[in-house]
Amino acid sequence: MQLKLKPTEEDKNQKKAGRLNPSRVRDHLANERTYLAWMRTGIALLGFGVVIVRLRAFQVPLVPRPGNGWKLGLVFSLVGLITVWLSTGHYFAVRRDIEEDTYEPTDRWVLLFSLAVMILGAGVVYFVFTTSLDPMSPLIPE
Repeated sequence: MQLKLKPTEEDKNQKKAGRLNPSRVRDHLANERTYLAWMRTGIALLGFGVVIVRLRAFQVPLVPRPGNGWKLGLVFSLVGLITVWLSTGHYFAVRRDIEEDTYEPTDRWVLLFSLAVMILGAGVVYFVFTTSLDPMSPLIPE
């Protein structure tokens, strides 16, 4: 036979805290996955920027001046760094909101990075179609 004890005030507070957000652990894990996805995006943007800048080293240009490719690569790299910085801040803000059970999703991050990627994509398209190819390049069909 087991004796039932009266619940103390501390037990009631623990039950209430547990009831506030029963999926707290799952929410934190989802926040970490989202953060890691943003970090992969930032690293990819950084890498793409470096590739754009370094492509010039593989093919000797006809014109000895630097051109505009390095500017596009620099913009990609800067957007990658900003992505890492903002995603880290966003991760900690969401983490705090999950703990306080006050999290509300915002649209500004989705809009901001969608706009940034669209502008970068337009820059790549512009760069590809305005850069003349080397006549000796194997990419030009004969």
